[in-house]
Amino acid sequence: MTKGITTSIRLAPEVRQQLDYLAHSLHRGKNWIVNQALQEFIHRNNHTLLAQEAQRQSLLASQMNNNEELEEWENSSDVTDWHSS
Repeated sequence: MTKGITTSIRLAPEVRQQLDYLAHSLHRGKNWIVNQALQEFIHRNNHTLLAQEAQRQSLLASQMNNNEELEEWENSSDVTDWHSS
């Protein structure tokens, strides 16, 4: 397992109380809960950003005037960071 990086955050008192209660109820550490929540948030938002980019590119492709332009666009598109899930 790789070592994590320590960071600090400021929580509203109500959030801190709910986190404490949840950690106690689940028999998990607060760190574990915060990590799980952040991973889920990042995963969900990455999908949203990917969908927005797909929509943007779809609109660009629909504005192409002919098959030659569309083929050039498809061949020059950079999809190296796209991951399917």
